Amino acid sequence: MGWTGGGGSPGRSPEDRVISVNDPQARHTRKSPENRRDGYRAHLAACPETGIITGEQLTQAAGEENSDAAVAAQFVAGEVTGGGAACQWYGDSAYGTGDLRAVVHEAGHDAVIKPGPLRPAVEGGFTVDDFTADENAGTVTCPAGVTRRISARRTVTFGVACRGCPLRARCTASKTGRTLNLHPRDALLRAARHDWAARPALREDYRKYRPNIERVISQVASRGGRRLKLRYLGTARNNAWLKNRTAALNLRTLISRGLDRQNGAWALA
Repeated sequence: MGWTGGGGSPGRSPEDRVISVNDPQARHTRKSPENRRDGYRAHLAACPETGIITGEQLTQAAGEENSDAAVAAQFVAGEVTGGGAACQWYGDSAYGTGDLRAVVHEAGHDAVIKPGPLRPAVEGGFTVDDFTADENAGTVTCPAGVTRRISARRTVTFGVACRGCPLRARCTASKTGRTLNLHPRDALLRAARHDWAARPALREDYRKYRPNIERVISQVASRGGRRLKLRYLGTARNNAWLKNRTAALNLRTLISRGLDRQNGAWALA
């Protein structure tokens, strides 16, 4: 099983904005609109049962290719399991993209990833899941029973069908009627949201393992309760530092679990 953990949201800053004359590769990042930092982003994959770190990568803070989900896809692609055994990949909503879910699915693994919240066009109104999508037919049917085609750009326009619709107040405030922009992985995302709501065991597993991984992330990012500051300039040197740190933490974890030298070989008690 694997769990991915990242270091924040890329935010909306331009990807190539240089923020330091001393370290041109540093970028803006943020955990939330209120919690912003400058520097780099560290990504981790770890076993949720043992806390052993199985993958790490330090990237620039900005850019879609450096997002939590994009780097997690690299971890999934690089995972080697004995006999082709399936893994369960856990992650919070930052990892709930359709593209990452597709990578996990196509690798033969299971994604236990918290879906991101859906925001209705009207407060308390219908979300995209209230519309029935038929990918085979290339159509979407609204809650009022009106069916429209999915365009080549994955847009569904209801337009004049919204005029006089008794459900309009719960659906859209747009004068031109409701328009949907479907994600290319819409079917995967819908299935994930359905499973999360309908299968309590998924949510229980997620809550069970999340504290273990949050602890691992805290161990990597801090020492003695204080957040670590990177010592080096540039992605390559800081990435090497991250690998050394995770290796040391893994060794500490193994020793705490009974790793010892026996008859000239290392073994777990």
